[in-house]
Amino acid sequence: MKRFALLLCLTTAGCASSQRPAAADRWLLTGTRLYVAPDAPPLDDAWVLVSGGKIEAVGSASDAPPAGVRREDACGGGVITAGFQNSHVHFTDPAFAGAADRPRDELQQPLSQLTTRFGFTTVVDTGSDPANTGALRQRIERGELQGPAILTVGSPLYPENGIPFYLRDLPPEVLRQLPQPASAEEARAIVRTSFETGAQGTKLFVATPQGHGEIRRMAADVARAAADETHRRGGLVMVHPTDPDGVSDAVQAGADVIVHTTIDSPKREWSAELVGQLVARHVSVVPTLQLWGYELAKADVPTDVRERLVTGAERQLMAFSSAGGQVLFGTDAGYMTDLDPTQEYVLMAQAGLTPTQILASLTTAPAARWSASERRGRVQPGFDADLVVLGGDPATDVRRFTDVKCTIRAGKTLFVRAPSGH
Repeated sequence: MKRFALLLCLTTAGCASSQRPAAADRWLLTGTRLYVAPDAPPLDDAWVLVSGGKIEAVGSASDAPPAGVRREDACGGGVITAGFQNSHVHFTDPAFAGAADRPRDELQQPLSQLTTRFGFTTVVDTGSDPANTGALRQRIERGELQGPAILTVGSPLYPENGIPFYLRDLPPEVLRQLPQPASAEEARAIVRTSFETGAQGTKLFVATPQGHGEIRRMAADVARAAADETHRRGGLVMVHPTDPDGVSDAVQAGADVIVHTTIDSPKREWSAELVGQLVARHVSVVPTLQLWGYELAKADVPTDVRERLVTGAERQLMAFSSAGGQVLFGTDAGYMTDLDPTQEYVLMAQAGLTPTQILASLTTAPAARWSASERRGRVQPGFDADLVVLGGDPATDVRRFTDVKCTIRAGKTLFVRAPSGH
């Protein structure tokens, strides 16, 4: 009945929040189409009234918008959705170094190019220097930088003596700081410190490639202890799995989110039993399909082999989604220097996800995963005014998800695409 009442309110008349900040700035956003949520019918010739950083009211062609309210003309006339979440990014690029003291002008452009340029009003940092990311987050929240809400897992935990081969070129002083707990108690202590310094979750590398086919695995009691401590503190456990055995280890440890699919030989793909375990344990998956072609191309893997391996990862996503698994959109941008997520949308569609399912992976699914469904993920009165305006309808072409005209967070316009010709 609650959902029916909401749909009736949104589709038949202007729907308003009962609370209005008395002195807040109010403005109106109009669009050719509004996606209220993936599970609600879209509204054509729609409008959204924003007040005090919240959505005050929503209406369609049959509802007269309030008179005398400022219109956000630069963002009008597009397709409106709730703000997007990228559930896998990194702030490890040198452009973000020294975030506490670096001049604003040096940080703003790389921050926009990584996040708000593509509609991301919330991002999950899945591993970076905690102090630096914390400083960046603080400057955004103080209004010194225009950027998304940042959720972070701080510095990831690796197996004992298990730094992956692709990180070994980091400076020695950085490598020494990467946690590699040898015991359950050490893992708990690392998680406690991470949360005390601002983390909202923990990332575990339960399996790491060492080169020449060797995989180093995190001890089961260590992984479980880190997960238990994270859950005790109300956080999420995010796991880098490397291979199907790592996915299984993540499930047994108590993972909430698997941050990658895996690229494997046909004999090592995710089994129906493994997919069933993921779904039964309510473990979410961030596909990062675009990453695999990027990594394999760097390694000079022949094109036909690359395509075969990426297709295998697509099949994992298809099986997981078809079984009812929760998919979270994420790209690994920041580690991956290709920041444009267009190919991720294309590959997700090739894996069988509909535009509506992709929209859910960007909006309602991550809001639910991070226990924020009561305030974001939908364009609904009383919710945060986190909005994206697209230049075209992604229902007709998933590439339209990157056709971002404007990005708005908490009622503040963070990104406006320059007009054509500029």
